Formats: sequence, structure tokens, C-alpha cells
Amino acid sequence: MMPGSSLSLASRCDCVMQSEIRAMSVECARAGGINLSQGVCDTPVPQPVVQGAIDAVLRGQNTYTAHSGIRVLREAIAGKQRRFTGMEVDPDNGIIVSAGATGAMYCAFMALLDPGDEVILFEPFYGYHVATLRAVGAVAVFVPLHPPGWAFEMEVLEAAVTPRTRAILVNTPSNPSGKVFSRDELLQLAGFAERHDLFVFTDEMYEHFLFDGKEHVSMATLPGMRQRTVTVSGLSKTFSITGWRIGYAMCDPKWAAAIGNFNDLVYVCAPAPLQMGVAAGLLALGDDYYRGLAAEYGAKRDLFCGALADAGLEPYVPEGAYYVLADVSHLPGQGPREKAMHILRTTGVAAVPGSAFYHGYGGDGLARFCFAKEGPVLAEACDRIRGIRSG
Repeated sequence: MMPGSSLSLASRCDCVMQSEIRAMSVECARAGGINLSQGVCDTPVPQPVVQGAIDAVLRGQNTYTAHSGIRVLREAIAGKQRRFTGMEVDPDNGIIVSAGATGAMYCAFMALLDPGDEVILFEPFYGYHVATLRAVGAVAVFVPLHPPGWAFEMEVLEAAVTPRTRAILVNTPSNPSGKVFSRDELLQLAGFAERHDLFVFTDEMYEHFLFDGKEHVSMATLPGMRQRTVTVSGLSKTFSITGWRIGYAMCDPKWAAAIGNFNDLVYVCAPAPLQMGVAAGLLALGDDYYRGLAAEYGAKRDLFCGALADAGLEPYVPEGAYYVLADVSHLPGQGPREKAMHILRTTGVAAVPGSAFYHGYGGDGLARFCFAKEGPVLAEACDRIRGIRSG
């Protein structure tokens, strides 16, 4: 508050602050280090995606699109979903293209949650999920996942339900743990949602980053789940275009209209030429491209987890996505951020304190690393991490 004035920030600012992920990226830039804290995915963008955006700019496709996205993109998204998950989604009335997956999720929360509604999340969680819930006045309720397999207990999940429970949020493959929820686990969660008449919000951004033969199952494809599930995903990670901000929500038309209205209000539309670039990529790239992602990132996972193990930072080897949580409990530092800063100071590699993914005092002995880097950069990071044992 200014002296002599009643002007102040809105109370909601307390729940939307700079994330630890961004904070560590700032520290990394200051130190001139290798940034394994933020999932920026700085690998090359597929040529059809780049050329599609360039062509769209040159053709003059630089004005507003429909608030739900250009039709060719919505059709391409629907086709990819059908091909990879068996999900049938109406491209005209069931897909909202937004400013990234975070934008799509924010609009879904605005449309479907009232202030005070409770949403169950699994912990460790992605911090933007929690912040976005709080920004719309909803309440996050946490259910723990237990390492090393990141399993949940149904009795604990059931105990988390109150009369205010409105939804459950499932992130698979998961950031930060790399957990891929199995079909059996998702069937349990589907039954839970039906028993308590809940919405299910899913974040499936890393659906093509799967290792060791794991299968990605979309919750909306399970019996009875189509009408109550809002599936959120995007191409930011798949096409290495995190800065383009192209994501989408897929759901029953009865929810999509309201989500689209909020998308129109907040964003108007996603960038027109970038939508065209993504559509071009979806239409041009075959299944081999997506299978190649799994093989490429599986090799990167193995390389980086090997370096962590060599350094005595035991990794919880992920089943999917491109992050790994590692045990840093024995490193110097009074708390998780000090331990992450110790890694940065001694190796020049930035990681995120594990506390960023837990409420309360959880995650104190963990740090999250992102291995979505080009080969030479990741190799250099591995060499530096191995030196921490003797540092």
C-alpha cells in the first residue's frame, strides 16, 4: 500500500507469484549456467511446422481467427486424437484452441469451477496447476503419490472428498515425477469420479514422451468418462515450440461453448500464423515422428539418470515426460532451495527445488531436472553433474 493511500494489490496476487521454476531460470541466467530447471525444450522445431507458420505469414494470415481456433487445426487435432488414443472429438464443437495448455486450463476452470470449489490433485504436482486453481478462487486438495513407483492409495483419495469437491485433476505423463498412470489406475479414478459425480481435468501435454513400453491412456476414452472429462494438451513440447503458446481443451460440447467464451474474453484467439504452423506439422508428420520422440527422449533419460546416479544423486527414473526427480538430501544447504543453489554454484547446472512441487514442507530432499536439451548441451550437463561428488 502507498503511504497515505488505500490503494493496494488485489488479494488474488498472493496466490500468483513468480514460480520457483522461473526463479531458478533467472539464477541460471545470472550464473551463465545450463538451464535444466525450466521445461523450455530447446531442441529443433520440425521443418513442416516452421514452414507452415512462415507460409501463413506470407499469405497474410495474420488477423483474428475464430476464438476456438482455425478449423484446419481443430480437424488435425481431432484426427491425431482418434489415431493415437481412440478419442472421438467434434472438431467444430468440442475443441478450443487457446494460448497454450495453461491458457486452455485457465479457461476451463473459469467455466466450470465456482469460488470455494475443491479440486483434488496428486502430489508432487505441477505448480501452475495449483496457481491457476487459486487464481479462479478454487481450493486445491492434495493426495500424495508414493515413490519409487508414485502409487496412490484409494482410501486416502476417498478421505479427501468433501461436500465441496467438484473435480479431480490428473496429469499423465506427469510433471515432475514422470509417472504414467496405467489403464487400471485410470479406471479406478474413473470409478471414483462417477461415484462422487466429479469433473475430471487431465493434463496430457507429454502424451508422446513414453518410455519402457508404457501406454498413454486418455481418461475421456474410458467407459462413462467422455461427458465429465476435459482433456487439456498441446504441441508445445511435441514440436519444441514452447514459446508459440498453442494448446487446446477437448470436451463435450456442453462445456466447450462456455470454455470458448472465456477463451475469447481473455485471449481472443491463439496467434493465427502459429496455429497454421502447428496444423501443417500435424498434417505432414507421420507416426514415425512421434515414435521417434519416445526413442530419442528415452535415450536422453537414460544418459542423464546415469549421470545423476554416478554423482550420488539417486534418480527416480521417469516412465514418461522429460523431467526427473533426484534425491539431493545429502547435499549442503538448510533447505531445498539452498541445495538447488549449491548444485548451480558448484556445477553450473540449474535444477528446481523439490519443494516447488509439494505443499507444506514436502519435497525437501528432492530436485527436478529437465533433460529436454540438444545432445551436446545435455552431455555437458552430465559431465558437470558427475563432478558434484568430488566438488
